[in-house]
Amino acid sequence: MSFTFLFRTITRDLAKVNTCHLQSLHTGLQLLAADKSLLMKLRKNTGYTFINCKKALMKFDNDMTQAETWLNEQAQKEGWNKANKLEGRKAKEGLIGLFMGDKAAVMVEVNCETDFVARNEKFQQLVKEVALATMAHHRNKTQSQGGYVKSVLVGDELNKLSLEAGASLSDRVALTIGRLGENLSVRRAVAVGVPAEWNIGSYVHGGVSGQTEVAMGRYGALVVFQGGEEGEQEVLGRKLGQHIVGESPVSLGNMDDLPCGESETRLLPQTFLGDPSRTVAQFLKGQQARVLDFVRFQCGETASEEAK
Repeated sequence: MSFTFLFRTITRDLAKVNTCHLQSLHTGLQLLAADKSLLMKLRKNTGYTFINCKKALMKFDNDMTQAETWLNEQAQKEGWNKANKLEGRKAKEGLIGLFMGDKAAVMVEVNCETDFVARNEKFQQLVKEVALATMAHHRNKTQSQGGYVKSVLVGDELNKLSLEAGASLSDRVALTIGRLGENLSVRRAVAVGVPAEWNIGSYVHGGVSGQTEVAMGRYGALVVFQGGEEGEQEVLGRKLGQHIVGESPVSLGNMDDLPCGESETRLLPQTFLGDPSRTVAQFLKGQQARVLDFVRFQCGETASEEAK
């Protein structure tokens, strides 16, 4: 074998090796790019950390569905652990969620530890889910009932509510705790339903921008009333709701009650916030309307403040 022939053979073999190596390197780079794309998508879908998302994708060979399911399961387990550890920590921040339906409305309070978490989209999603679950519960419970219906939910009744995905509310709270790392609680909910000739007014103060289906804020009010000028009931309900939020009445009173000054806590004898020259009762007479009931929530208020 000549030296020239041997040199050509070695050169040709090296070229094949380099070509294979470059093809393998190129394929590997494509795979890495795909992994990065999946990683970013998984983070966006779930909100979990880069490390946990990467771990999930590696565990399930880049299967997004299995990775997301596993992350949620882990977060829920971790959430229960965190919930147990954080149970004693005060959660007085949060949001009031208010959802209006057809002749029905619900108002809920969901608490967290900090205002920072209250502004988080995942916390706001939880508030929305609680409100919608409360409305569904109200519809199922009252579908055969007529007249005025009002129900207050606290404790186990709330925790057992079913969400759209079939999970219980307590499971969803645990999942959210796992994601956000703060103590969270669903404190209370109220649902009202009225007959065709009655109306429900509502108002939320300190509103969260971008939330349309479920209004959210630091304060909320529902007011049940009759009458009012045709086509103006929504405006009337909002004005009454603003007064209830601003003046904090604790009882309804009667249309002919005399006011007791600035310390007045009955709604009807209070000076009307929208027109200080009249009481709420006088304003309602001018509108040919009457208030039948109301509910006011303030986020984080104590039991003694509720009872005032």
